Formats: sequence, structure tokens, C-alpha cells
Amino acid sequence: MESEALEQLSLTQMSAAIRDRSVSVQALVSAHLARIGALDETYNAVLLENPDALAIAAALDTELAAGQWRGRLHGVPILVKDNLDSGDKMPTTGGSLALASTFASEDATVLRRLRDAGAVLLGKTNLSEWANFRSTRSSSGWSSAGGQTRNAHDALRTPGGSSSGSGVAVALNYCAGAIGTETDGSIVGPASMNGVVGIKPTVGLVSRAGIIPISASQDTAGPLTRCVSDGALLLDAIVGKDARDPSTRDADSHRSGFFDGLNGLKANELRLGIAKEYTGYHERADSLFAVAVAALRAAGATIVDDVSVGDPDLIRPSERLVMEYEFKAGLNAYLATRTSGSVPKDLDAIIRFNQQNADSVMPHFAQEIHLRAQARGNLDDDAYLSARAASLELAGAKGIDLSLRTHGLDALIAPTSTPAWLIDWIGGDNRRGGASCGPAVAGYPHVSVPMGFVEHLPVGLSVFAGAYQDMKVLQIAHLFEQIRGPL
Repeated sequence: MESEALEQLSLTQMSAAIRDRSVSVQALVSAHLARIGALDETYNAVLLENPDALAIAAALDTELAAGQWRGRLHGVPILVKDNLDSGDKMPTTGGSLALASTFASEDATVLRRLRDAGAVLLGKTNLSEWANFRSTRSSSGWSSAGGQTRNAHDALRTPGGSSSGSGVAVALNYCAGAIGTETDGSIVGPASMNGVVGIKPTVGLVSRAGIIPISASQDTAGPLTRCVSDGALLLDAIVGKDARDPSTRDADSHRSGFFDGLNGLKANELRLGIAKEYTGYHERADSLFAVAVAALRAAGATIVDDVSVGDPDLIRPSERLVMEYEFKAGLNAYLATRTSGSVPKDLDAIIRFNQQNADSVMPHFAQEIHLRAQARGNLDDDAYLSARAASLELAGAKGIDLSLRTHGLDALIAPTSTPAWLIDWIGGDNRRGGASCGPAVAGYPHVSVPMGFVEHLPVGLSVFAGAYQDMKVLQIAHLFEQIRGPL
């Protein structure tokens, strides 16, 4: 099989080729590393390459020769965002020079599960520094440790953030799939802007153990892939209860065979609502969305127009306060787990490092979010508890939950984001809006699937629903892929 063809294979196709031994894991890994080497000087999606990738590939080929096959992920090459701990020769930086020479003692649970399933870690992707939680005027995809990641379809434009490198890497065929993380928009945004699928699971379905945190209320890891079925395969591998993350205590009762269950819906069984607060950000994205809605209607789906899911402008003030409180508490607890190298012990030490190294860490924008977070109190403060209750009620009970119940909906749909804007290190991101806020704050599943292009720039269709409705959301996204056809 030609190496060029290897890069075009879906995860499912790679898996089949590995299993019938028409391609070796070493050949597959070598082809993808070569592609990274050929293209990434322009796009800067990969922050770190795994020096052990080829050795891991050789060991997996040996297992296959002995008749040992770990399953559908055996030998497939992946990348993960560099806020996931890897207990290997690569540091975990979060995009920050403050952590650039520090190493984790063990893998994040998500990465461990992927390795156990046989996936080969090619390296770690660049991200918006501290997952875009440092400055209100940041440039998505820029980090002091990794520089600026660029959009896969136009290197002058933003890749979206904060899982910037993961979205770009998948779009450029650097890997079979990648892992990103989302607090609010950080998986679905880069997926939309780079023309790939992004899956943000229900919070509590996937462990956050070993992942640099922002918000315990909203953080989750999830896959970015070229199609929904590939994302479902990765999701199957990473879901489940983990003693290291109490939020996953009910995960096993909600895990199912996402890949095997994708074809469980027909369009004429669906009742979908258009989330009106998440339209109107860009007229040409809305035009693409109108075409997508018409295709769903023509296939038999019932569409309910102008469904209110809660005004994000009312939700965000409480959400920001919650994240500032939780970032300080979560980061301080996380840093306590990092014991090798010169590790800053807490957020205050990070702030001082940034100030002392301002020329390299803050050449374009500052750290006002860090400073606000450091000024917050503990998680038993009334201000925090009130803000969390208010944001959750507005996004969940009086937002998505109410709209689903009132209109008898299976899910809600909207354009995921605007087309990618020009990178601007002076003014920062030119973000107009998108569909991430409600499902992010409520902790609900959200999938972005490509729906078309505004000129050469992709835009995604968002599908989201209530807690643990991950299978339903994936089924709808998969069905839309089939209705939409090739792009």
C-alpha cells in the first residue's frame, strides 16, 4: 500500500488494514510522522513528537505476529493535546514555558486507556496557552511553549481554540484521530473551523484525571476525527468510571457501544429544534445552516424553528466567575501532582514566572484572567456557589432541558461557529459567537460535524442534547453526514 494512501485512510480503514496485516503498524506510523515533518513547519500543530513512537509500533507489530490483537485501535496513530499528562519522555506543558521542562509521573487516564487499546501516540499537539484561560485578548492556537498554530485551510487564519493543534492535525491527516479538551468551545470550535468532527461528551463520562484543569464543572476530553464513526471508536475507548475522578462515578451505567450503535436512527424519527440564540453570528454560516436544515427536512426530520435555549450573554458572567474560582483550586491541586523538574507549586508561582519571563511568555497579551483567578477565594464562598447555581439553571433546567421538554425534541441544532477569522496578535481573537455556551455550562454532549464551506473556510453543524444523551447526539451527527454526502 502506497504511503500517500495510508494518510488518507479513515481510522476504521486503518484498523482493518492492520488487522489483516496488509500494512504494518511501523509503516503506518512512519507515514504519518513523515507527513508531520513535511507540513508542520507551516501549520505548527504538533508541539512535541514522541521519540518512542516507532519502537511502540514495532512492539505492536510483534504482538500481531503472535496472534495478539488488542481491538480496533491496535496500531492506529493518534495525537493528544498537550494538557494531557504522558508518563514518558515528553513533558506536559499546557502550552506554557512554565511547565516546558517538567514531566508527569503517569499517563492521564484517557491516554492510558488509549495506549492499552493499542493506539500509538505520535506526539502532543499545540494549544492555546492554559487552554485559552490566561488573557481576554489571546490569539487562539498561540502558546509560549509552541508558538502559533494555523488553520488547516488557510495559514493566515485562526485554527480555533483551545484544542487548536488537535483540530488542525486531523484535518491535515497527521493521525487517525486526536484528543482535545473542552471547557467551553475548545473541541467543537477547532473542529468547525478546520472541517473535522469534534465530540464533547457529557461531563462525567470521560475521566479528567491527569489533565491540566480549568473548570471541574465543565472540563472534559473528547475526540476529533475526520468522520463521526471514527470519533465514536475513540470515545468507546476512553469512557468509563475512574477512581481518580469522582465525576465519573456513574459513567459505566451510561457507556455503550457508540460505534456499533451509530445506525440506530432514521431521519423520519427525529424531531430537532433550531437553537435561535446560536444563529445570527454570520450570515453566510447561517445560509449554510439553512441548506443543512432543508436537507434534514427533505430526509424526513421534523424541524422546530426558533427554539429558545437561553441567552449566552446572560449565562457567561456567572460562568466566568465559576471558572475563575475552579481554575485556581483545580490548578493548585494539579500542580501538587507534578513532582519532577522545576515545577511551579501553584497559580501564584505561575503568575510570577510569567512576570519574570514576560518577553517570551507575554509578548502579545497579558495574564489578566490568571490575576482575577488568583484573587478568588475558596469553593465554599457564597459568590462561587451562587454563580454556579445560576449558570447551571440558566443553561440546563431553564435552558436546554426546558426547550427539549417543551417542544418534545430529540436534540437541538445550530451553526457551530463563524468561519475562521484572521490571526491577530495585536487585537486578539475576532470572536463573534458560536453554539458552545449552553451545552458547555450544563455539561451536556455536543458534536460538531462539517456542513460546508464559506468560500474555502469550513463551518460545522452543532448537535446537542441533555445529560448522557451522547449516543443520540452521535447518531444524529452520523445521520447528517450521510444526508449531507461528501464535501
